[in-house]
Amino acid sequence: MYCRNCGNEVSEKAVMCVACGTPPKAGDKYCHNCKAETTPNASICMKCGVSLKNEHSMPGEGKDWLTTLLLCFFLGVFGIHRFYTGHTVIGVVQLLTLGGCGIWALIDFIMIIVGSFKDANGHILVKK
Repeated sequence: MYCRNCGNEVSEKAVMCVACGTPPKAGDKYCHNCKAETTPNASICMKCGVSLKNEHSMPGEGKDWLTTLLLCFFLGVFGIHRFYTGHTVIGVVQLLTLGGCGIWALIDFIMIIVGSFKDANGHILVKK
């Protein structure tokens, strides 16, 4: 993988590039797959065709963990936590079924506590 800011090779698990000090996916100058130069705000690399937008979650990009936890605890049977995290279709289903008679809301509550619940963009919830 290559840094989107400076083009240097970085590890897949890197939080920041050792060459330029920015998060590897934070820049918009290079493709992270083939190191080709890209135009700012490009969504697809013109050389290799890989998607350049929202592929992996970056630290600090997800919804707030505590807010989601409290919404699920107090209003979970209505699916309000699902609306907050961007899962509107599942939120409507939970609203109509009262959170699957509370079972679905309980499962979501456990997933939030454990840390496996993600928002609609696939980002992990952020503990601030």
